[in-house]
Amino acid sequence: MTSLPQAIGSLALAALLSACAQSPQTPPAPPPQARPAPPPAPMDFSQTLPAYDWDLAAAYDARGQSMPGWRLPGRQPLRLHFQDDRLAVQNLCNAIGASYQLAGERIEVGLGVMTKRLCPEAGLMALEQRVAAQLPLAQRLVLRRGAGNAAPQLALHFTDGARWELVGAPTPATRYGSAGERVFLEVAPRTVPCNNPLMPRAQCLRVRELRYDDRGLRQSAGEWRVLHGGIEGFEHEAGFRQVLRVQRFPTARPGQPTPADAPTHAYVLDTVIETERVR
Repeated sequence: MTSLPQAIGSLALAALLSACAQSPQTPPAPPPQARPAPPPAPMDFSQTLPAYDWDLAAAYDARGQSMPGWRLPGRQPLRLHFQDDRLAVQNLCNAIGASYQLAGERIEVGLGVMTKRLCPEAGLMALEQRVAAQLPLAQRLVLRRGAGNAAPQLALHFTDGARWELVGAPTPATRYGSAGERVFLEVAPRTVPCNNPLMPRAQCLRVRELRYDDRGLRQSAGEWRVLHGGIEGFEHEAGFRQVLRVQRFPTARPGQPTPADAPTHAYVLDTVIETERVR
């Protein structure tokens, strides 16, 4: 005869064996693996280069040592502008231009052509000659995306082992979303009140649009008007009448409201055509 404790123990053991037989233990599922982020798409040189102006940030020799003399104190860094197979060097005294060709990351730059204006700043003409001699040695480009909203960076390698590091700034065409329109403006030697109630003491440029024929001869001149918003890149000097070649961009964007008192166009200086002192 089986005692009560033995009977209870037998029943518990039988229940445990039955549960094990009916419900075999399965190992826990491993945590889901995070999918690796896809690599960023390679930057298209033919699209990215013309979309930015490239300002020189640093220069290095073949040993990776910093090279002085490529930036002058108190002046903007030299700027490279790529467009329509033409390379222009800006922020110097004279304009330097050259042709260029791309093949992947390889670049070939033709001999530069430079205007012959005398430069009063010390060392500036020497820098221009140094730049004009260096550009035909360009060999290879490396584009790097900026982190987040940071500007892209461009490394320009030369056949002598030197390297320029440049930082991109969106061109006006990129910022305003259009190629713009080339126009010629004559700027009066004196500014006038802007007549803007929000800026009662502000002074504005007084301009008129000029038109030239294919030979560069003036054909007509528009009416004088007050230019609200100024001209990007142009500093007016009282007493001087100037003729400017500028790019004009509509400021309105599709689907975006435009303030009623905002200028309808933005103007960006291309080059100064004429300068005359007016007494």
